[in-house]
Amino acid sequence: MYENLFKHINFDLHNTNIPNGMEPNLIMECNRYDRLIASLGQIDLQLLGLGNNGHIGFNEPSDIYRKSTFCVELAPSTIEANSRFFNSTDEIPRRAYTMGIGSIMSAKKILLVVHGEAKADILREAIEGPITPAVPASVLQLHNDVTIVADEGALSRLSL
Repeated sequence: MYENLFKHINFDLHNTNIPNGMEPNLIMECNRYDRLIASLGQIDLQLLGLGNNGHIGFNEPSDIYRKSTFCVELAPSTIEANSRFFNSTDEIPRRAYTMGIGSIMSAKKILLVVHGEAKADILREAIEGPITPAVPASVLQLHNDVTIVADEGALSRLSL
């Protein structure tokens, strides 16, 4: 996040919080991050991307919504999508720490950024389809302050 976003924008890095993906103790890191969220009060802004399979914040499609921070096994489609960031397949993470849907939905404001026609169908499902953990982003329909920033390709299949 630092390399791809934080160092390119003008704000205090102390106001950004993400799980430590390098921490090997899963339970300790998940608990630490949840305590941090609780200590800071409500999340002001939750910045999300939309995965090809509808995941948000690495909450992969499932039969349940997870409330708090957890370590997830990444779906093959997510691993494939992330491969462009790594030199070899051995370097691509297979797991990730992620905020649970409960924490995401507690944010005052959610900003969802979506790019490309390849995500048009899943964006349509997320916005116009049923609310289901099989399309985790669909839960955003229940939030009262979501802004979607998307290009024409991503928006091309919406009926709205």
